[in-house]
Amino acid sequence: MRPFPTYQAEFVLSLSTEQVTEALRTVIDPNTGKDLVSTRSARNIRVDGGEVSLEVELGYPAKSQFDPIRKLVVAAVRQLPGVTNVSVAVSMKIVAHAVQRGVKLLPGVKNVIAVASGKGGVGKSTTAVNLALALAAEGARVGMLDADIYGPSLPMMLGIDGRPESADGQTMEPLEGHGLQANSIGFLIEQDNPMVWRGPMVTSALEQLLRQTNWRDLDYLIVDMPPGTGDVQLTLSQKVPVTGAVIVTTPQDIALLDAKKGLKMFEKVGIPILGIVENMAVYCCPNCGHVEHIFGHGGGEKMCADYGVDLLGSLPLNLSIREQADSGRPTVVAEPDSPVAEMYRAIARKVAIKVADKARDMTSKFPSIVVQNT
Repeated sequence: MRPFPTYQAEFVLSLSTEQVTEALRTVIDPNTGKDLVSTRSARNIRVDGGEVSLEVELGYPAKSQFDPIRKLVVAAVRQLPGVTNVSVAVSMKIVAHAVQRGVKLLPGVKNVIAVASGKGGVGKSTTAVNLALALAAEGARVGMLDADIYGPSLPMMLGIDGRPESADGQTMEPLEGHGLQANSIGFLIEQDNPMVWRGPMVTSALEQLLRQTNWRDLDYLIVDMPPGTGDVQLTLSQKVPVTGAVIVTTPQDIALLDAKKGLKMFEKVGIPILGIVENMAVYCCPNCGHVEHIFGHGGGEKMCADYGVDLLGSLPLNLSIREQADSGRPTVVAEPDSPVAEMYRAIARKVAIKVADKARDMTSKFPSIVVQNT
């Protein structure tokens, strides 16, 4: 009698997109602190046997973050049984954010970010230009507008000479420096020519610079504001589509007092505060390494706690920052691998993430309006 043949059962585990999605819930974007599924960053998940492919689309400029995030995704998906290969394409998409009601968007500009301070001398312009350069370094298309009509500094800081060209006699082409599109009243006047103008002339000049410049497909337009809470700030809040404002201050009590006034002004006119940058927070002696808080300590943190806003970063009092800005090569381009440049990039990333979050939150609150004929 022949023995019965034996059969070995083979069970093949079928991989599903649901399993991949659950694995992606464990992947936390190190920049936002949120998982890739809840933020809808992970998309177009495909499973073919053991082959998994997907896309990750970030809502903020993060060219330097593509590879770290890709590695996190691959490591998480590879832990699933049956996975033989993982293909991940990481990209970014910057969208426009809804602004104040009744204010028209600027043609060719998705988001306008105002960089402001309550008083002069706190390093606002230096912070603004390095912020713009840091966003550009991460892959965004960025422009800068020098709104300080009385004291324009953008031409020197970006090392730009010349005047804007006009093909039609009505509009101006922005000049370019270090990959930024830029315009300033400083391009239109002699360097030592004082602007002895009253308020209406200043606000008119600002509107012309904003609306008569042919900005070309900008993700962000950084506006370097004049210090204080005067005519230019009021014009900006009423007639310019501002996505959000960044307040620059030093830890000094008098600077913080004025910065609080600037913050409250933006709140009153309905412009979101993206955060506070504390400049000149600490001085480190290059010779002996001694650390000194020349302008005080902890003022920026206390202000953020009092007003419920985020501290975007604290920057040191550093001679090279001033020298590089004065020479037309700000820190982010002069020393891109330096610790200070990394600080600027971290601040820029936080600002961009804030903008992306505002855009999602605002659009989800808009009601659906249906018009029917009765």
